Amino acid sequence: MNRANNSSKNILIAALCGVAVLLLMVIYFSPVWWVSLKAPNYPAEAFPDGIRIHFHMNGVFNGCKKQEGRQIQEDVALDCVHEMDTINHYVGMYPIAAGAPIERAFSPYLVSLLGVMVIGFAVRKRTMRVATLAVGSVVIAGWMFLTFHTEDGLKYQSEGYLKAMVTALDQDAGDSDSGPDQLSSSEAVIERLRESLRASGVEGEAPSQSPQARGKQAYIEHLRITFEKDQERRGRDVTWDGSGSQLVVWHYEKTLGRYFNNPEEIAPMVATLKAVSSVVFWSLITAMVALVVGTWMWRPFSWLLVLVPMALPVFFLIDYAGWLWWFGHNLNEMGAFTVKAFMPTVFGQGKVAQFSTHSYPHYGFGVMLLLSLVTGLAALLRRKQPEGAS
Repeated sequence: MNRANNSSKNILIAALCGVAVLLLMVIYFSPVWWVSLKAPNYPAEAFPDGIRIHFHMNGVFNGCKKQEGRQIQEDVALDCVHEMDTINHYVGMYPIAAGAPIERAFSPYLVSLLGVMVIGFAVRKRTMRVATLAVGSVVIAGWMFLTFHTEDGLKYQSEGYLKAMVTALDQDAGDSDSGPDQLSSSEAVIERLRESLRASGVEGEAPSQSPQARGKQAYIEHLRITFEKDQERRGRDVTWDGSGSQLVVWHYEKTLGRYFNNPEEIAPMVATLKAVSSVVFWSLITAMVALVVGTWMWRPFSWLLVLVPMALPVFFLIDYAGWLWWFGHNLNEMGAFTVKAFMPTVFGQGKVAQFSTHSYPHYGFGVMLLLSLVTGLAALLRRKQPEGAS
Protein backbone atom coordinates (compact mmCIF):
# COMPACT_ATOMS: atom_id res chain seq x y z
CA MET A 1 0.00 0.00 0.00
CA ASN A 2 2.76 2.41 1.00
CA ARG A 3 4.76 1.48 -2.10
CA ALA A 4 1.77 2.21 -4.35
CA ASN A 5 1.16 5.50 -2.54
CA ASN A 6 4.80 6.56 -2.93
CA SER A 7 4.73 5.59 -6.59
CA SER A 8 1.67 7.78 -7.15
CA LYS A 9 3.38 10.67 -5.37
CA ASN A 10 6.49 10.27 -7.50
CA ILE A 11 4.39 10.43 -10.65
CA LEU A 12 2.61 13.55 -9.39
CA ILE A 13 5.91 15.18 -8.42
CA ALA A 14 7.35 14.39 -11.86
CA ALA A 15 4.25 15.89 -13.51
CA LEU A 16 4.51 19.05 -11.42
CA CYS A 17 8.21 19.36 -12.26
CA GLY A 18 7.39 18.89 -15.94
CA VAL A 19 4.90 21.74 -15.71
CA ALA A 20 7.55 23.84 -13.93
CA VAL A 21 10.01 23.32 -16.79
CA LEU A 22 7.37 24.43 -19.30
CA LEU A 23 6.66 27.49 -17.15
CA LEU A 24 10.36 28.38 -17.18
CA MET A 25 10.28 28.32 -20.97
CA VAL A 26 7.25 30.61 -20.98
CA ILE A 27 8.91 32.97 -18.50
CA TYR A 28 12.01 33.34 -20.64
CA PHE A 29 10.02 34.47 -23.68
CA SER A 30 7.50 36.63 -21.80
CA PRO A 31 7.52 40.24 -20.59
CA VAL A 32 8.02 40.10 -16.83
CA TRP A 33 7.59 43.76 -15.88
CA TRP A 34 6.51 46.97 -17.55
CA VAL A 35 7.29 50.63 -16.95
CA SER A 36 5.55 53.65 -18.42
CA LEU A 37 6.17 57.39 -18.35
CA LYS A 38 3.29 59.80 -18.84
CA ALA A 39 3.44 63.57 -19.24
CA PRO A 40 1.35 66.42 -20.70
CA ASN A 41 3.52 66.52 -23.82
CA TYR A 42 2.56 62.90 -24.50
CA PRO A 43 -1.24 63.19 -24.89
CA ALA A 44 -3.33 60.12 -24.11
CA GLU A 45 -4.88 60.21 -27.59
CA ALA A 46 -1.52 59.47 -29.18
CA PHE A 47 0.09 57.65 -26.23
CA PRO A 48 -2.68 55.78 -24.38
CA ASP A 49 -0.10 53.75 -22.44
CA GLY A 50 2.44 56.56 -22.20
CA ILE A 51 6.06 55.82 -23.09
CA ARG A 52 6.03 52.13 -22.22
CA ILE A 53 8.76 49.50 -22.16
CA HIS A 54 8.71 45.79 -21.31
CA PHE A 55 11.37 43.99 -19.32
CA HIS A 56 12.18 40.43 -20.41
CA MET A 57 14.78 38.07 -19.02
CA ASN A 58 17.01 38.71 -22.04
CA GLY A 59 16.42 42.39 -22.75
CA VAL A 60 14.19 45.45 -22.72
CA PHE A 61 11.69 45.76 -25.54
CA ASN A 62 9.28 48.29 -26.96
CA GLY A 63 5.92 48.37 -25.21
CA CYS A 64 4.30 50.98 -27.45
CA LYS A 65 1.77 49.92 -30.05
CA LYS A 66 1.05 51.39 -33.45
CA GLN A 67 -1.77 53.90 -33.12
CA GLU A 68 -4.53 54.12 -35.68
CA GLY A 69 -7.46 56.47 -35.33
CA ARG A 70 -9.43 59.18 -37.01
CA GLN A 71 -6.76 61.79 -36.38
CA ILE A 72 -3.73 59.56 -35.80
CA GLN A 73 -2.19 57.28 -38.38
CA GLU A 74 1.20 55.67 -37.75
CA ASP A 75 3.10 53.49 -40.19
CA VAL A 76 5.14 51.93 -37.38
CA ALA A 77 4.96 52.00 -33.60
CA LEU A 78 7.08 54.55 -31.76
CA ASP A 79 10.34 53.08 -30.43
CA CYS A 80 9.61 53.75 -26.77
CA VAL A 81 12.90 52.26 -25.56
CA HIS A 82 14.76 54.97 -27.45
CA GLU A 83 12.18 57.58 -26.44
CA MET A 84 12.58 56.75 -22.75
CA ASP A 85 16.36 56.83 -23.07
CA THR A 86 16.09 60.28 -24.62
CA ILE A 87 13.88 61.53 -21.78
CA ASN A 88 16.07 60.01 -19.07
CA HIS A 89 19.34 61.38 -20.39
CA TYR A 90 18.23 64.96 -19.70
CA VAL A 91 18.56 64.26 -15.98
CA GLY A 92 21.85 62.41 -16.45
CA MET A 93 20.51 58.86 -16.47
CA TYR A 94 22.37 56.27 -18.52
CA PRO A 95 20.54 54.37 -21.30
CA ILE A 96 18.37 51.45 -20.26
CA ALA A 97 20.74 48.97 -21.94
CA ALA A 98 23.38 49.89 -19.35
CA GLY A 99 21.36 47.97 -16.78
CA ALA A 100 21.78 44.25 -16.07
CA PRO A 101 24.20 43.53 -18.96
CA ILE A 102 25.50 40.38 -17.25
CA GLU A 103 22.09 39.06 -16.26
CA ARG A 104 20.74 39.49 -19.78
CA ALA A 105 23.74 37.85 -21.42
CA PHE A 106 23.67 34.84 -19.09
CA SER A 107 19.87 34.55 -18.90
CA PRO A 108 19.48 31.52 -21.22
CA TYR A 109 22.01 29.52 -19.19
CA LEU A 110 20.55 30.56 -15.84
CA VAL A 111 17.02 29.60 -16.91
CA SER A 112 18.29 26.34 -18.42
CA LEU A 113 20.13 25.54 -15.19
CA LEU A 114 16.94 26.12 -13.22
CA GLY A 115 15.20 23.70 -15.58
CA VAL A 116 17.88 21.06 -15.04
CA MET A 117 17.58 21.53 -11.28
CA VAL A 118 13.82 21.00 -11.41
CA ILE A 119 14.23 17.88 -13.54
CA GLY A 120 16.87 16.63 -11.11
CA PHE A 121 14.49 17.14 -8.20
CA ALA A 122 11.85 15.07 -9.98
CA VAL A 123 14.24 12.10 -10.12
CA ARG A 124 13.97 10.13 -6.88
CA LYS A 125 17.03 7.86 -6.99
CA ARG A 126 20.23 9.62 -6.04
CA THR A 127 22.45 8.08 -8.71
CA MET A 128 20.03 8.98 -11.50
CA ARG A 129 19.55 12.45 -10.03
CA VAL A 130 23.29 13.09 -9.94
CA ALA A 131 23.64 11.75 -13.49
CA THR A 132 20.84 14.07 -14.67
CA LEU A 133 22.49 17.08 -13.05
CA ALA A 134 25.91 16.13 -14.40
CA VAL A 135 24.74 15.71 -17.99
CA GLY A 136 22.65 18.89 -17.89
CA SER A 137 25.50 20.88 -16.36
CA VAL A 138 28.00 19.69 -18.96
CA VAL A 139 25.64 20.66 -21.79
CA ILE A 140 24.99 24.12 -20.31
CA ALA A 141 28.69 24.72 -19.58
CA GLY A 142 29.63 23.72 -23.12
CA TRP A 143 26.91 25.91 -24.61
CA MET A 144 28.02 28.82 -22.46
CA PHE A 145 31.68 28.36 -23.40
CA LEU A 146 30.89 28.20 -27.12
CA THR A 147 28.82 31.39 -26.89
CA PHE A 148 31.24 33.51 -24.90
CA HIS A 149 34.68 32.23 -25.77
CA THR A 150 34.68 30.97 -29.34
CA GLU A 151 34.70 32.80 -32.65
CA ASP A 152 31.18 33.48 -33.98
CA GLY A 153 29.81 32.26 -30.66
CA LEU A 154 26.88 34.68 -30.92
CA LYS A 155 25.12 32.21 -33.19
CA TYR A 156 24.49 30.17 -30.03
CA GLN A 157 22.93 33.15 -28.22
CA SER A 158 19.16 33.69 -28.16
CA GLU A 159 17.63 35.72 -30.98
CA GLY A 160 15.67 37.91 -28.55
CA TYR A 161 18.87 38.93 -26.77
CA LEU A 162 20.52 39.89 -30.06
CA LYS A 163 17.45 41.83 -31.16
CA ALA A 164 17.48 43.82 -27.91
CA MET A 165 21.18 44.58 -28.35
CA VAL A 166 20.57 45.88 -31.87
CA THR A 167 17.59 47.97 -30.77
CA ALA A 168 19.61 49.46 -27.92
CA LEU A 169 22.04 50.87 -30.48
CA ASP A 170 19.16 52.77 -32.14
CA GLN A 171 19.25 50.45 -35.15
CA ASP A 172 16.38 48.79 -36.94
CA ALA A 173 15.98 45.35 -35.45
CA GLY A 174 13.32 44.34 -37.92
CA ASP A 175 9.56 44.71 -37.65
CA SER A 176 7.04 42.00 -38.27
CA ASP A 177 4.56 44.68 -39.35
CA SER A 178 6.65 45.66 -42.37
CA GLY A 179 4.61 46.06 -45.50
CA PRO A 180 5.02 43.92 -48.61
CA ASP A 181 7.23 46.53 -50.27
CA GLN A 182 9.50 46.91 -47.25
CA LEU A 183 12.39 44.63 -46.40
CA SER A 184 12.97 43.64 -42.82
CA SER A 185 16.51 43.95 -41.49
CA SER A 186 17.16 40.24 -42.02
CA GLU A 187 15.82 40.34 -45.57
CA ALA A 188 17.94 43.41 -46.31
CA VAL A 189 21.10 41.56 -45.31
CA ILE A 190 20.18 38.60 -47.51
CA GLU A 191 19.39 40.95 -50.39
CA ARG A 192 22.77 42.67 -50.03
CA LEU A 193 24.41 39.25 -50.13
CA ARG A 194 22.56 38.39 -53.33
CA GLU A 195 23.58 41.70 -54.91
CA SER A 196 27.20 41.06 -53.92
CA LEU A 197 27.07 37.63 -55.54
CA ARG A 198 25.57 39.04 -58.73
CA ALA A 199 28.15 41.84 -58.86
CA SER A 200 30.97 39.31 -58.59
CA GLY A 201 29.54 37.28 -61.45
CA VAL A 202 28.36 34.39 -59.31
CA GLU A 203 25.07 32.97 -60.51
CA GLY A 204 22.35 31.64 -58.29
CA GLU A 205 20.66 32.64 -55.10
CA ALA A 206 22.12 32.99 -51.66
CA PRO A 207 21.75 29.86 -49.55
CA SER A 208 18.23 29.60 -48.21
CA GLN A 209 17.80 29.80 -44.47
CA SER A 210 14.91 29.42 -42.11
CA PRO A 211 13.25 32.70 -41.05
CA GLN A 212 14.62 32.25 -37.52
CA ALA A 213 18.18 31.70 -38.72
CA ARG A 214 17.93 34.64 -41.09
CA GLY A 215 16.71 36.90 -38.29
CA LYS A 216 19.49 35.92 -35.90
CA GLN A 217 22.13 36.24 -38.60
CA ALA A 218 20.80 39.66 -39.55
CA TYR A 219 21.14 40.92 -35.98
CA ILE A 220 24.70 39.58 -35.77
CA GLU A 221 25.49 41.30 -39.07
CA HIS A 222 24.09 44.58 -37.73
CA LEU A 223 26.26 44.29 -34.64
CA ARG A 224 29.38 43.37 -36.64
CA ILE A 225 29.04 46.34 -38.99
CA THR A 226 28.42 48.74 -36.11
CA PHE A 227 31.36 47.32 -34.17
CA GLU A 228 33.76 47.70 -37.09
CA LYS A 229 32.61 51.26 -37.79
CA ASP A 230 32.97 52.12 -34.11
CA GLN A 231 36.50 50.70 -33.92
CA GLU A 232 37.46 52.61 -37.07
CA ARG A 233 36.07 55.84 -35.64
CA ARG A 234 38.00 55.33 -32.41
CA GLY A 235 41.20 54.49 -34.28
CA ARG A 236 41.41 51.01 -32.77
CA ASP A 237 42.76 47.96 -34.53
CA VAL A 238 40.38 45.41 -33.01
CA THR A 239 38.94 42.60 -35.10
CA TRP A 240 35.37 41.42 -34.68
CA ASP A 241 35.36 37.81 -33.50
CA GLY A 242 31.63 37.43 -32.93
CA SER A 243 32.03 36.09 -29.39
CA GLY A 244 29.56 36.78 -26.61
CA SER A 245 32.22 38.18 -24.30
CA GLN A 246 33.38 40.71 -26.91
CA LEU A 247 29.81 41.86 -27.56
CA VAL A 248 28.97 42.33 -23.87
CA VAL A 249 32.02 44.52 -23.19
CA TRP A 250 31.87 46.58 -26.38
CA HIS A 251 28.10 47.09 -26.24
CA TYR A 252 28.30 48.24 -22.62
CA GLU A 253 31.03 50.75 -23.45
CA LYS A 254 29.10 52.09 -26.42
CA THR A 255 25.87 52.32 -24.42
CA LEU A 256 27.49 54.28 -21.59
CA GLY A 257 29.00 56.73 -24.06
CA ARG A 258 25.90 57.32 -26.16
CA TYR A 259 24.92 60.54 -24.37
CA PHE A 260 27.81 61.05 -21.93
CA ASN A 261 30.98 60.26 -23.83
CA ASN A 262 33.54 60.71 -21.08
CA PRO A 263 36.22 58.01 -21.55
CA GLU A 264 37.77 58.69 -18.14
CA GLU A 265 34.50 57.76 -16.43
CA ILE A 266 33.55 54.95 -18.79
CA ALA A 267 36.85 53.04 -18.85
CA PRO A 268 36.75 51.92 -15.17
CA MET A 269 33.09 50.88 -15.52
CA VAL A 270 33.89 48.79 -18.59
CA ALA A 271 36.88 47.20 -16.85
CA THR A 272 34.64 46.29 -13.92
CA LEU A 273 32.06 44.76 -16.23
CA LYS A 274 34.72 42.70 -17.98
CA ALA A 275 35.98 41.36 -14.66
CA VAL A 276 32.47 40.65 -13.36
CA SER A 277 31.57 38.85 -16.59
CA SER A 278 34.52 36.50 -16.14
CA VAL A 279 33.69 35.97 -12.46
CA VAL A 280 30.06 35.14 -13.27
CA PHE A 281 31.10 32.70 -16.00
CA TRP A 282 33.37 30.71 -13.69
CA SER A 283 30.97 31.08 -10.76
CA LEU A 284 28.25 29.39 -12.79
CA ILE A 285 30.65 26.57 -13.65
CA THR A 286 31.54 26.25 -9.97
CA ALA A 287 27.88 26.30 -8.95
CA MET A 288 27.07 23.47 -11.35
CA VAL A 289 29.95 21.38 -10.00
CA ALA A 290 28.79 22.13 -6.44
CA LEU A 291 25.25 21.02 -7.31
CA VAL A 292 26.45 17.69 -8.63
CA VAL A 293 28.92 17.00 -5.83
CA GLY A 294 26.63 18.30 -3.07
CA THR A 295 23.68 16.22 -4.27
CA TRP A 296 25.87 13.12 -4.40
CA MET A 297 27.45 13.56 -0.97
CA TRP A 298 24.67 15.09 1.13
CA ARG A 299 21.02 14.14 0.60
CA PRO A 300 19.48 17.34 2.15
CA PHE A 301 21.47 19.35 -0.42
CA SER A 302 18.96 18.22 -3.05
CA TRP A 303 16.35 20.56 -1.59
CA LEU A 304 18.20 23.42 -3.26
CA LEU A 305 17.12 21.92 -6.57
CA VAL A 306 13.56 23.03 -5.91
CA LEU A 307 13.99 25.92 -3.46
CA VAL A 308 16.12 28.01 -5.84
CA PRO A 309 13.64 27.87 -8.77
CA MET A 310 10.83 28.51 -6.29
CA ALA A 311 12.49 31.78 -5.27
CA LEU A 312 12.80 33.11 -8.85
CA PRO A 313 10.24 35.95 -8.33
CA VAL A 314 12.22 37.13 -5.30
CA PHE A 315 15.51 37.05 -7.21
CA PHE A 316 13.95 39.02 -10.05
CA LEU A 317 12.56 41.73 -7.76
CA ILE A 318 15.87 42.09 -5.91
CA ASP A 319 17.78 42.42 -9.17
CA TYR A 320 15.21 44.78 -10.69
CA ALA A 321 15.12 47.03 -7.62
CA GLY A 322 18.91 46.99 -7.39
CA TRP A 323 19.33 48.22 -10.94
CA LEU A 324 16.68 50.91 -10.47
CA TRP A 325 18.69 52.12 -7.48
CA TRP A 326 21.85 52.12 -9.63
CA PHE A 327 20.19 54.22 -12.33
CA GLY A 328 18.84 56.72 -9.82
CA HIS A 329 22.09 57.02 -7.86
CA ASN A 330 24.55 57.15 -10.77
CA LEU A 331 23.35 60.23 -12.58
CA ASN A 332 25.92 61.71 -14.92
CA GLU A 333 26.90 65.33 -14.35
CA MET A 334 26.66 65.97 -18.08
CA GLY A 335 22.86 65.80 -17.93
CA ALA A 336 20.98 68.94 -18.97
CA PHE A 337 19.23 69.19 -15.60
CA THR A 338 20.57 68.63 -12.12
CA VAL A 339 18.51 66.18 -10.11
CA LYS A 340 19.29 64.77 -6.68
CA ALA A 341 19.90 61.04 -6.47
CA PHE A 342 16.60 59.21 -6.14
CA MET A 343 15.08 55.75 -6.08
CA PRO A 344 12.85 55.12 -9.13
CA THR A 345 9.50 53.51 -8.44
CA VAL A 346 9.78 49.73 -8.18
CA PHE A 347 6.05 49.03 -7.89
CA GLY A 348 3.16 51.41 -8.34
CA GLN A 349 2.99 55.04 -9.40
CA GLY A 350 5.61 57.70 -8.78
CA LYS A 351 6.52 61.21 -9.86
CA VAL A 352 9.73 62.61 -11.35
CA ALA A 353 9.54 66.26 -12.44
CA GLN A 354 6.56 66.53 -14.82
CA PHE A 355 6.50 62.80 -15.50
CA SER A 356 4.33 60.28 -13.72
CA THR A 357 5.94 56.86 -13.63
CA HIS A 358 4.10 53.55 -13.58
CA SER A 359 5.85 50.28 -12.75
CA TYR A 360 3.90 47.04 -12.56
CA PRO A 361 4.32 43.31 -13.15
CA HIS A 362 3.47 41.90 -16.56
CA TYR A 363 1.99 38.46 -17.15
CA GLY A 364 5.47 36.91 -17.12
CA PHE A 365 5.76 37.73 -13.43
CA GLY A 366 2.44 36.00 -12.87
CA VAL A 367 3.92 32.93 -14.55
CA MET A 368 6.86 33.22 -12.14
CA LEU A 369 4.45 33.14 -9.20
CA LEU A 370 2.74 30.12 -10.73
CA LEU A 371 6.17 28.49 -11.01
CA SER A 372 6.70 29.09 -7.29
CA LEU A 373 3.33 27.51 -6.52
CA VAL A 374 3.97 24.44 -8.68
CA THR A 375 7.48 23.84 -7.35
CA GLY A 376 6.21 24.47 -3.82
CA LEU A 377 3.60 21.74 -4.24
CA ALA A 378 6.26 19.37 -5.57
CA ALA A 379 8.47 20.14 -2.56
CA LEU A 380 5.57 19.60 -0.16
CA LEU A 381 4.75 16.22 -1.66
CA ARG A 382 8.40 15.17 -1.52
CA ARG A 383 8.68 16.30 2.10
CA LYS A 384 5.79 14.04 3.10
CA GLN A 385 7.49 11.01 1.61
CA PRO A 386 9.42 8.83 4.05
CA GLU A 387 13.21 8.95 3.73
CA GLY A 388 14.47 6.43 1.22
CA ALA A 389 11.05 5.79 -0.32
CA SER A 390 11.06 5.08 -4.04
